[in-house]
Amino acid sequence: MQTLEYQEVSTQPKTIRVSALHALAYCPRLFYLEEVEELYTQDAAVFAGRRLHAELEKQEDEDWEELFLESEELGLRGRLDALRTRDRQIIPYEHKRGRCYHDENKQPQAWESDSLQILAYALLLEYALGITVTEGRIRYHADNVLVRVPLDDAGRTAVKEAIQQARTLRQSTHRPPVIDNERLCARCSLAPVCLPEEARLAHDKEWQPIRLFPEDDERQVIHILEPGTSVGRTGEQIKITRRNQPVETVPARQVGQVVLHSFSQISTQALHFCADQNIGVHFISGGGRYLGSFDSRQGSIQRRIRQYAALTSPDGCLELARKLVICRGQGQRKFLMRGTRGKKTQKLEKAIAQMKAVLKQVPQAKSLESLLGFEGNLAALYFSALPDLISQDVSQELHFSGRNRRPPLDRFNTLLSFGYALLLKDVMNAILTVGLEPALGFYHQPRSQAAPLALDLLEIFRVPLVDMTVMASVNRGQWDVKADFEVRGKQVWLTEVGRRKFVEMYERRKQESWKHPVTGYSLTYRRLFELEVRLLEKEWSGEGGLFGQLILR
Repeated sequence: MQTLEYQEVSTQPKTIRVSALHALAYCPRLFYLEEVEELYTQDAAVFAGRRLHAELEKQEDEDWEELFLESEELGLRGRLDALRTRDRQIIPYEHKRGRCYHDENKQPQAWESDSLQILAYALLLEYALGITVTEGRIRYHADNVLVRVPLDDAGRTAVKEAIQQARTLRQSTHRPPVIDNERLCARCSLAPVCLPEEARLAHDKEWQPIRLFPEDDERQVIHILEPGTSVGRTGEQIKITRRNQPVETVPARQVGQVVLHSFSQISTQALHFCADQNIGVHFISGGGRYLGSFDSRQGSIQRRIRQYAALTSPDGCLELARKLVICRGQGQRKFLMRGTRGKKTQKLEKAIAQMKAVLKQVPQAKSLESLLGFEGNLAALYFSALPDLISQDVSQELHFSGRNRRPPLDRFNTLLSFGYALLLKDVMNAILTVGLEPALGFYHQPRSQAAPLALDLLEIFRVPLVDMTVMASVNRGQWDVKADFEVRGKQVWLTEVGRRKFVEMYERRKQESWKHPVTGYSLTYRRLFELEVRLLEKEWSGEGGLFGQLILR
């Protein structure tokens, strides 16, 4: 048999951006996230900086000249803010929106990262144009101060050492650790991705983290429930065309997900646009089953390499699976305990006690197979006691006598199944947002079309987002047994009216806040999806200990 030899081809550019050296000097971890994992954010500071440069181009009395340079010999490339001639010397200029640094004598100085950046531009000029550059200058507009940074031998050495450090980091599959100066993290646009406060908490249980992760995602989730509806694009907006209704448009910046139910459609142009705008696109069948998601990820290969390395370890998978089973089991038990407030039944109390006994055995599970047995026992006890939480005033047609699915045989199970489909969609959206591989999990095995990692993470949110929502809506009498459900033989489905009602309940529930039991800060449920995925990633990044702690109080 002929043996084929493969030559590894690097897709990374040979040169490094000067602005990347600025990030490296600010924080090596920031450099790695941007340059290796290709994670970028455009926050208010970025847009303010762009406005500053646009205004300067209009206001400058002298000629404003931008210049793109690249030197493979030096290993740098970059675009200078401005290039001017002073006393027959060519001098690169950088403009900064903020304030400068003041030394112990209260003299204005450049920040370390800004200094490295302007020195890199100056050295790049020397290599690219074959000239001698003696200094670079930085204008700090908040202070209206001009700081001169000399390019001497020490400066040239610092730039070359930074280039070498950057090259080394680009070849690594491991993120650098969080820096010690937490004040820099508070100003970093990638703090919601890096989670530095959570990393510090993982290493120091006494640490009191501040919330750098956004509390809520205010972008809306658009559910297209009507068959025959088409989703397209017009300009920078999502266009929704329903039969016999006016066309609806929504600005893309206000949209987080588009969920297409039943036989609704989306155009190729809209798919491209959603991919470019990081808008999740998901598909759910008319019967309420999650079908799949549009995966537009690029890059993130280093993250998946770390995931593969971690989740091919049997011991590592078993440890994560134990946390998962305890998290779900404790959540189920706490939900049943809430049901004993005001009324107690023998079945409830017995199930709660038995679940406690099973949960004590979970940490001693020696294999995933034995863990599956414990999980099965917990689920059987939970669902056997769940009917006791239903009010006696509820119609018999909405009562629950045990879990069934594919297809559901009663109205209560229909609600659970549709809720789990919506939940699976949200978990998958979070996994794709973070950049992990949904096909590789640590507990569920790849036996169906559902992604194992999504099924793993689904367990954490079943009780608070679906079970509690369904039980509350049933006990409040919010369902019409005829208008909201369709019975076909032994099968029961939600009608379009019923699906719309459930979607509204579910989305409202996601907007509610929950105080994280470990970090101590509050987030909406729709933000907790992403946080939990990122905390899972930290389990194999040397910053573990916070995953799987979302347990009802």
